Amino acid sequence: MEQLSGLDASFLYLETGNMPMHIGGLAIYDQSTAPGGAVTFKDILRFFEKRLHKARAFRQRLVNVPMSLDYPYWIEDPDFDLEFHVRHIALPKPGDWRQLCIQAARLHARPLDTNRPLWEAYVIEGLDNVAGVPAGSFALVTKFHHAAIDGVSGAEISAAIHDVSPEDTVQPPDKEWQPESFPTALGLLGRTAVTTAKKPFEFGSLVARNASTAWRFGRGLLNKELHLTTNVPRTRFNGNVSPHRVFDGRSFSLDEIRAIKSRVEGATVNDVIVSVCGGALRRYLESKGELPEESLVAMAPVSVRPDDMRKAAGNMVSTMSLPVRSDIADPLERLRAVHGESEQAKKLTRTLGASLGTELAHFLPSTITGLMANAYGRYGLAKRLPPIFNTVITNVPGPNFPLYSMGSRMIASFGLGPITHGIGLFQPVIGYNGQITVSAISCREMMPDPEFYCDCLTEAFEDLKKAANRPAKKSQAKGSKKRRRKTNGSGRGKTNGSKKATDGKKPARKKTTRKRAAKRTEKR
Repeated sequence: MEQLSGLDASFLYLETGNMPMHIGGLAIYDQSTAPGGAVTFKDILRFFEKRLHKARAFRQRLVNVPMSLDYPYWIEDPDFDLEFHVRHIALPKPGDWRQLCIQAARLHARPLDTNRPLWEAYVIEGLDNVAGVPAGSFALVTKFHHAAIDGVSGAEISAAIHDVSPEDTVQPPDKEWQPESFPTALGLLGRTAVTTAKKPFEFGSLVARNASTAWRFGRGLLNKELHLTTNVPRTRFNGNVSPHRVFDGRSFSLDEIRAIKSRVEGATVNDVIVSVCGGALRRYLESKGELPEESLVAMAPVSVRPDDMRKAAGNMVSTMSLPVRSDIADPLERLRAVHGESEQAKKLTRTLGASLGTELAHFLPSTITGLMANAYGRYGLAKRLPPIFNTVITNVPGPNFPLYSMGSRMIASFGLGPITHGIGLFQPVIGYNGQITVSAISCREMMPDPEFYCDCLTEAFEDLKKAANRPAKKSQAKGSKKRRRKTNGSGRGKTNGSKKATDGKKPARKKTTRKRAAKRTEKR
């Protein structure tokens, strides 16, 4: 039995009927690589069953403390039923991309059953008319509660159900899995008494450890070395969300993204993606007549997981406030600005310390997060209080080589994530095998046209690529050419007889030479 951290539990308390708090993905597989060229649903069940030991989230379920006096616990589910979690459906004809997106959005909108391990997987057949997808391919939509995993610990789930070749290479568990019995209410209350008694001492230790951090942070703000993003405009994504979801996504070449980032010194792949999202938001809101003058601001989750805990369950994340510079029309200038904003945000995060937010979450009362979330939605505070963010952009890097599941080669991977009251657009970025996918998950009332928004993503990317491929401006090119002339040969600035370079006048250097010659003559 293992207790949830404060941050993990907060995702449980945040959940309402309109805000399911799970993350996941949509992956597409070509089953022609599987043994025999096809897999059956029974094959898929056997595949999952052999791999349940590779990730704790598969068989752990929640046990709540009486009266919610403390954070819940995980136990190994004594009633685990694999067929409840792995399900099999098919798209109706014609089976195109839009149908797949609609089906994924509907599945993603449904909350998970908290009386069972918090995950589901849907095998979807009938992708007969999805462009670029081989015949006979199938999709897999996965859902895991955010209380159980974050983007990095979710990699454990991906590793559990994937191989680097079509052959099944899974190793059996070192020891047989054992379910746990449900703890008694008295036993849970006893544990609560112990943890409650420890918290004042733990909080004092946290304050002592971070006193110098608070000093550096305050000094940085006073010296204007650090700045907080406070001017966040209100958009259509800053209201209450409905229970209905939309989903779509686009794929971009990693090589092209790397070529673009090379045009701005120090820029990263993530800077390029953020600037593309900024361009897409600019296009989308401008088409609605709703583009604010100020830049939209993204919440960018940052992993604070140390290397020795990369396989640990739960959440170890902090966040950055990152303007996407939707206020800049020129795509290359937007990329430069985003890079500058990213550097400033990273500096702020380093000053505060990576894990401070996760440590503070441990001291929130066990129900205060839920009460605040319910009040925020019930009283429409998202429309009354100033917005903090407009969207979430989260980057989950993946392997740059093919993966296989059930013997089938994965040909595409898209992310899924939660939206909340006040932040109604979630944009996960997934890297896999030379491609970067950007998805959009939103409320149907806020974004009734997700396909159009993803077209805006494509157009913003193409504009940025064209801008990056443009040659340097003529004035810059002339300046470079003149500098080369000054250092040509002996340094006398000869320009292959070009009269234009001197505007028809004799070079100044020759005048200086004649004056010196005259002086030498006078001396003689």
